[in-house]
Amino acid sequence: MTVNKIEKLGEMIKQARKEQGLTQEQLAATTGVGVRFIRELEQGKESCHIGKALKVVAMLGIDIEANGIKL
Repeated sequence: MTVNKIEKLGEMIKQARKEQGLTQEQLAATTGVGVRFIRELEQGKESCHIGKALKVVAMLGIDIEANGIKL
């Protein structure tokens, strides 16, 4: 799936979290970020830190590729 907007990434993260039966609180604790960060990430806020976002994405098993390179 191509992600061309932060909102789309947020939707993917929220869907994966729910499919895995995790609450925002559980995901935050597992990835070492705050609940507020998870909430803002799922809402597609552009102020999210990419490093933290990549930790969340990796924990949920979402593959991200940029210019043919897996992140």
